[in-house]
Amino acid sequence: MHHHRQDNRVTQIIIALLICLLLALIWHIIPNIGVGLIALLPALIVLSLKAPFPLCLAFICFSFFRLHEIFPVLSPLHIPQLLALATLFSLGCNLWLKNISIFFSRELGLFSVFAILVTIGAFMATNRALAMDSLIDTYAKIIVMVFAISWLLSSRAQFKGLIITMILCGLVTSVCTLYNKINQLELVEGTRVTIGRSIGSMLGDPNDLSLVLLFPAGFCLAYALTRGVSPWVKTSCILIFLAIFSAILATQSRGGLLGIIAVCGLFAWKNIKNKMLIITLLPILILILISLAGLDQRQSGAMQGMDIDDSAMGRLYAWDAAFNMALQHPLSGVGINNFIANYFSYSQHWDGLNHAVHSTWFGILAETGFLGLLIFIAIIVRLFILSRNSLGYLEKSSKNYDPIIYANAQAIQAGLLSFCVSGSFLTMGFTWPIYILLAVTIALDHYVKRQRAQQH
Repeated sequence: MHHHRQDNRVTQIIIALLICLLLALIWHIIPNIGVGLIALLPALIVLSLKAPFPLCLAFICFSFFRLHEIFPVLSPLHIPQLLALATLFSLGCNLWLKNISIFFSRELGLFSVFAILVTIGAFMATNRALAMDSLIDTYAKIIVMVFAISWLLSSRAQFKGLIITMILCGLVTSVCTLYNKINQLELVEGTRVTIGRSIGSMLGDPNDLSLVLLFPAGFCLAYALTRGVSPWVKTSCILIFLAIFSAILATQSRGGLLGIIAVCGLFAWKNIKNKMLIITLLPILILILISLAGLDQRQSGAMQGMDIDDSAMGRLYAWDAAFNMALQHPLSGVGINNFIANYFSYSQHWDGLNHAVHSTWFGILAETGFLGLLIFIAIIVRLFILSRNSLGYLEKSSKNYDPIIYANAQAIQAGLLSFCVSGSFLTMGFTWPIYILLAVTIALDHYVKRQRAQQH
């Protein structure tokens, strides 16, 4: 028996060495780092089966925070595509093996109806090719990730991993933003900072960059202001929040500025007893922030010399066009990512340029119709209700309280508020933040209900 085991070990060692030599030979012939990564394939398969949530979280980091565009050296590795395949494989295998506890809720039902409506609208879009590209490249991934996060995010350790990951990604993005601002890199409209504009990054739009930065801001403040968190963690979170805050100011995005004011205002309201002090100081602080952001120095719009009044009128014209689109297509809209393509046909004030809608609500209205907007608003309302219920349960007694879960619940509430405020001036209807919040809110509500059931 002992001799047989030794023979098996020798055989395994020989096979391993032969595989290593084969990979080395292929790597020598094809000098691509992707060949070397094949060696990690067995470990990745095991990881995907045993720990699907980290894969899901990594996919969100690269898809939403665009880490491969912040660090262009990672771009040739095609990490988002690889993570997407790994996440789908992991989710499929774990569903088949029944390792994932599947549940359905009213919010997932509303989201499913909305997703079906968006899909139907893409097929009926005025520019079907544009709509289908957006549906397949982005929104289909969002649909899968909403269900994946809702089902996979189920333990305290995973909620802790989520909040830490969001904070660290916010730190990386804000540091890169401030570096570009200090060194006058990737600027647009004279003074507005971006990331990766020269390589066509999504973060090359200052409004989109401010949107990405807004998301981790709520997690930072929530973790910093939650009792039971260690002092050094609180200090770190406050410092990271200040970096994110400064980076949002550097983008000179009005929507981003309103969003960060909403986040700060919510936590101030929760933690400062004198409400009149908040009401008195808030207008003064807003004026100070506008001055610090340098909004008066912005060269707004596509044309130099367009002042703030012209930019504001441009938004009103775009919103009017969105309403006209919904009137003509009340049930399905003009189709996802079709607003700009239809602007000329529905705008009553043509200035020679197509304009972005610059509003989540009017964007949803134009691209999914009145029906889509009603369902979208219903989803937001349900998320606020779930968030309030979760916070109410956690605050009820010290027995229910858990710093990690409570910080997540506060971050969700702050994220929803900042989305509603900044979303009035930023186009966020088909981007990651609200859908991540949707999934995390559902997962947190399910976790809290399980805890409540165990107590009874």
